[in-house]
Amino acid sequence: MSPRRSDPWRHARRAAKVTAVGAGMAGAAVAAGVGLVVGQAKAARRVIPQAEAPPPRGDGVYGPRLPGKPITMAVLGDSSAAGYGVHRPRETPGAMLATGVSRRLRRPVRLHRFAVVGAMSTGLGPQVEAALEVRPDLAVILVGGNDVTHRLPTSTSVRHLVHAVRDLRAAGAEVVVGTCPDLGTIRPIKPPLRWLTRHWSRQLAAAQTMAVVEAGGWTVSLGDLLGPRFTAEPTRFFSWDHFHPSADGYAVAAAAMLPTMLAALGAAGERRLVLAPDESVRSLPQAAQEAARQPGTEVSRAQVAGRDRSPEGRWARLRRRSAWFGHPRSEEPETSVDAAVPLERSVPGGHDRD
Repeated sequence: MSPRRSDPWRHARRAAKVTAVGAGMAGAAVAAGVGLVVGQAKAARRVIPQAEAPPPRGDGVYGPRLPGKPITMAVLGDSSAAGYGVHRPRETPGAMLATGVSRRLRRPVRLHRFAVVGAMSTGLGPQVEAALEVRPDLAVILVGGNDVTHRLPTSTSVRHLVHAVRDLRAAGAEVVVGTCPDLGTIRPIKPPLRWLTRHWSRQLAAAQTMAVVEAGGWTVSLGDLLGPRFTAEPTRFFSWDHFHPSADGYAVAAAAMLPTMLAALGAAGERRLVLAPDESVRSLPQAAQEAARQPGTEVSRAQVAGRDRSPEGRWARLRRRSAWFGHPRSEEPETSVDAAVPLERSVPGGHDRD
């Protein structure tokens, strides 16, 4: 073979060798990055203790001496819905929310908690079945954190959440979903894993918003609602395990959700057509992305010129809530657990519990 004819083959072999070396280096870099993230995930699991005991139950009637038929409220979801990390029933999110609804509406509220520590969206089915037996007027769902930590596909998470919302809506319940919190705020999770979990959390929260609103529910974005406070006062807003919120942390989240729950309970019939000063209307995909970036944002269905949908998707109403247990958000009050303690409560069996 002449030198001239061999040159192209030599160049080809050289190019292939360089490409292989480059690909090998890139592969090694990716493998190193994956290895680092996996190592961080294992380290985070070692730092964050496993659940040792179930959280206290807050089931019962709140405001039993108030007039009117009790509002039946069901709480479903994971440890954030169950209130893992607190020690007294009155400190759980369900108890705080039931207290807030009872005080604001001057009605008794019968609370049933079906949330399970460690649950993912795939575990909502049995919780919904149990909730339907008590015929709830309002269902509150907090789920998504475990979906992120277990890397459950977003499509799977959303599918199970949609089934839950539709079944509850079909039974006549209003449904309010607190979307996936930003796990990037958790201190034991270090960069770059923290950045990845933040991205995954927001991605899931946006998908949850779109699915829930399409199914007829309401959403409240929790995001990094507690992030700045956790950073400033971790011993106050984190529980003992440095992963779940403390009573004060749950109170902040409950305060963000309460106005939407009250709006949902007053939403029988058509939604309001006149926007409040803190409201705006977007296509649902736009609203979902915006809410995922702005914690405390409520998203619900809307109409524009009598139409439910735009070319980009369903119309959605955004509202940035300013009520924090009766205080304007601009005041940034010190959220107190006492603000969510029931004035009067009875529990099955006739015995009051703290």
